[in-house]
This record gives sequence, structure tokens and C-alpha cells, in this order.
Amino acid sequence: MTPRGKSAYMKFSDLGLSEELLRAVSEAGYETPTPIQESAIPVVLMGRDVLGCAQTGTGKTASFTLPMLDILASGRAKARMPRSLILEPTRELAAQVADNFETYGKYQKLSKALLIGGSSMEEQLKVLNRGVDVLIATPGRLLDVFDRGHLLLTDVKVLVIDEADRMLDMGFIPDVEKIVSLLSPMRTTLLFSATMPKEIRRLADKFLSNPKEISVSAPSATADTITQGLIKVTPSGRQPGAAQKAKRDKLRSLIADQSDLENALVFCNRKRDVDVVYRSLEKHGLNAARLHGDMVQSVRMDTLEKFKNGEVSILVCSDVAARGLDIPSVGHVFNFDIPTHAEDYVHRIGRTGRAGRSGKAFTIVTKEDAKYIRGIEQLIGKPIPPLGETAEKTAVEGDKKEEAKVDAPNKEKTSDKKEAPKKRARSKKKETDDAAKKDEPAKQEKPEGENDNKKPSEKRERPKRGRRERGQQDIGIIADDESGWGDGVPAFLTREVDLPSKK
Repeated sequence: MTPRGKSAYMKFSDLGLSEELLRAVSEAGYETPTPIQESAIPVVLMGRDVLGCAQTGTGKTASFTLPMLDILASGRAKARMPRSLILEPTRELAAQVADNFETYGKYQKLSKALLIGGSSMEEQLKVLNRGVDVLIATPGRLLDVFDRGHLLLTDVKVLVIDEADRMLDMGFIPDVEKIVSLLSPMRTTLLFSATMPKEIRRLADKFLSNPKEISVSAPSATADTITQGLIKVTPSGRQPGAAQKAKRDKLRSLIADQSDLENALVFCNRKRDVDVVYRSLEKHGLNAARLHGDMVQSVRMDTLEKFKNGEVSILVCSDVAARGLDIPSVGHVFNFDIPTHAEDYVHRIGRTGRAGRSGKAFTIVTKEDAKYIRGIEQLIGKPIPPLGETAEKTAVEGDKKEEAKVDAPNKEKTSDKKEAPKKRARSKKKETDDAAKKDEPAKQEKPEGENDNKKPSEKRERPKRGRRERGQQDIGIIADDESGWGDGVPAFLTREVDLPSKK
């Protein structure tokens, strides 16, 4: 992709870089700059602030390291006073930037220092005491060294804040604000980010002065060279860990099915899951290693180097490795866990399909991950196609359509069933009312003394045994149980009594 108005055949030699730098770039195997490099390098060489937004894997690192090398070519660093500062969110990114300076600056006599956690501070301080042109650091270690009195930042002429949105996610923004307050305002500031949320925009307005804004692609877009796939798994049972076990089984099956797999990254959301998945792969004979933030820095760097060299085929990692792993030949990415932040999905799968190469990215999900899938698909602007479930999906959709056809005529029947009791009740009430109307004339035609011939037992309700109703004569009471009288019922109780009729 080429920015509008730019030549499709532009080369690094057209960007105004020095001969020494062009020689090093050519030996590194690069001829044509990427869109972000093509747009940013001339602006940085002019000394103007830059706000760069481009998706991961587009060459943002070279877009600021190359012009910085030429800017710093003249001048000399003082002890404990670096001439430029690059802030990175992770140790791996910082180490990678340091490697880029080593590669591109091989014909220029510039010194650099790396300030990151997990390494010997004593060795890092020795380099600082000699004076460095480029200081590459993580915010925490930089403030630690500064608070100990081993560092002055007033001579920094170029400040780079790399992966600013990742800084935000990791909670480094307060540290970054403090560091910027220690710098001279007479500086060039370059801020690069893969996405541009409101908070990053606010920081840009605060740190940058009249910046040139460069956005070479839609934020959070996925590369067209990546084949994406969604794999749904259903755990067998509800016992704890059933879903994770089903996902581990599916992951091993996916890896076995990829005949073209040379190396792969497997991403997990939590560090403990990294360990579990790594042990599972290793147990089943796969050449795997792990990488997460709780590991010793020397072990992390050694593991990463083995993966780059091909000694390790599968690297199980957390999001600490989602940004900045400059390994162009990664062929596969597996999301063992779906990321909770949609932007992280773009960064993860952006580790493959780099530099025009094709890549594959598969994501394993359960039904509980539906909301995260919707968020990712909304961000990237297209659905993630299911892998190996097309027939099943079609069958399910067909069943749903058939159910809809069957249910459609039954809706009226269901409604009739609901109305039936009401109709029966109304009909019964009507019949009762009609019967009552028919009985009214009959009641009026009855003779006045018709009820006089009825026995007391037929006329009144039976009282309970051994009790009398108030105002009732003794002759009107009969026993509930005839056997309760012993030898029989007295004759006077069986005799009919003429009661006066009510007028």
C-alpha cells in the first residue's frame, strides 16, 4: 500500500538518508520503505513532531530509528546525559529496538544503553557513566535509575514514545507523564501507536507541539495476508477445567493438522495458562517453549532467541509478546484464549502475515466467549469465519428454518389454546345465566306453602354432633349417627312436625 500522491517505486535513497545509513539498510535486505516509513522519515529529519498511527507489523520502529541515527550523527554525549530517549512498554520491545540500532548504525559511531528490569543495574550504570547517544528504556527502570541520582534528562533532544496505547493498557501513563516533565521543552517528540483511543489523543495534545499526524491504514485493521479462522469447542461435562481441557485437545489437533507449520505463537490470557498449555504440548512431544512476564529476563531473552533461530517451533506466550516481536517468518498464530480487549486480537494475529508473507490465525472459543467475538468482529469490520464447521453451521441453520416453518402455523393454535379456557368460562357463565332466567318463572309459580311438607333434615343443614344451633327447637335436631342412641332412635324424632309457613 502506498500513500496517496507517493510513487509506488520509492526507495530509501529517496528519503534523504545518509550514505552510511543507506548502506546498512541495503545490507539488512531492505529496498522499499513501508508506508509509515515513507511518510514519517522525511518529517522526522525536518525536526518536526510526529503522531504516527499504523497497525502492528508495518515498520514503525525503523520509521523513527533511521532518521534518529542521522540526526544524532553529529555531536557528543556527556556522562549520564543521554541525547535521545526511547520509551518502550516491555523489555522485549526495548531489546528489539536496541538490536535495530545495532543493525542500522553499524557504520556510525553512536553509543546506546538499555535500561530494563531483570538485568544487572550495575552494568547498565557503567554504560550510562560513559555517556550514550541513545537511551532505550522501560518507564519503571528509568525512574528507578533517575531517583538514585544516576541520570539527567535535560540534554534529551529527541523523545520517542513507542506503542503508546500499550503503555496505557499496562498503566505506565503516569510514569510517562513524570518522565516528560523532566525533559527540556526544546525537543522533538515522536509518538507512535497502533490504535488511537481518546486518552492517547489527549497525551498527544499535551506532549506534542504542532505534530504531523500520519495514519497509513485504518486503525485496528487486520492484514489481508492473514487467513483467519474461528474454532468452537464444547466441553464434555461441567466439572471444573473441562473447557480448558477441551481447548488443549483442540489446540493439539489443530497443530497436527497444519502440514505447513514451521513455527507458531500460542497466546493465552493468563500467565498460569501459559505454563499449563506449555506442559501439555511438551508432554505430547511437541517442540514448545513459554514466555511471560514472571520469567527471569535472561531466560526470556534466551527463549526468544531460540524461537527466532528455529530451535523452538512453538512459543506459548502471554500478551507481553503480542507487541514488537519482529520475526517476519512466523507462519501461524493460535489464540488459545480469546483476548478480552478487541485491539489485542489485531496485535496478536499481526505477528503473522508480515512483510507480504501469508499467515494463518486460529482462535479457539467456547459459548461463553460470544460477547468478545462480537467486539472483535465489530472492530475489524468483518466476521471471523468458522473453521471446519461450515457443514455443521449450515445444518443448524437449516434446522432452525424448519423449526420456524413448523412453528409458524402453530402460533395460531397456541393462541387458540390460551383463549380456550376463557371461551369455555364465558360459555359456561352464559349457560348458567340462561338457566337462572328459566328457573325464575318456575320459582314464582311455586305455591306459597310448598316447602311446608319438607322434613327438618331436608330443610336445614345438619348441625355438628352434640351441638345445637341458636334459636333452634329440640324437636328439629337429629343425631349425626343413628348408632349413637344406643337401643334406637326415639319415636318423637321420626315424627313429622308442621311448622308455620313464612309469609
